[in-house]
Amino acid sequence: MDKQLDRWYLCFNPVADRSFHGMSVSKGVTFAPNVKISYDVTKKVTLGIEYYGDVGSITGFDPLHDQIQAIFPSIDLNLGPNWEFNFAPGFGVTGGTDHLLVKMIIGRRFKFGSR
Repeated sequence: MDKQLDRWYLCFNPVADRSFHGMSVSKGVTFAPNVKISYDVTKKVTLGIEYYGDVGSITGFDPLHDQIQAIFPSIDLNLGPNWEFNFAPGFGVTGGTDHLLVKMIIGRRFKFGSR
């Protein structure tokens, strides 16, 4: 779910996740909320903050220490009509999260249809 409000962008992505192999199979369906809030500084530069979490099984959340909670200050660059770039260093805020994370996305926009 997202909304552009003038220069502000708000996004909430509530993920229900399920592992079919590995150590997390016994957790069943887990809840992993993700949030982004950003502001268009210029037409080409957007600054924001992103949150990624995994709180555990929907039938009983993990103790806070074991949950994944990370905050990412981010920069988005609009590199023209077809390309975008996102970079964000992340910081884990619980014991169950890596303490330093880095994410980068190079995006290519595709147009489908005859519009």
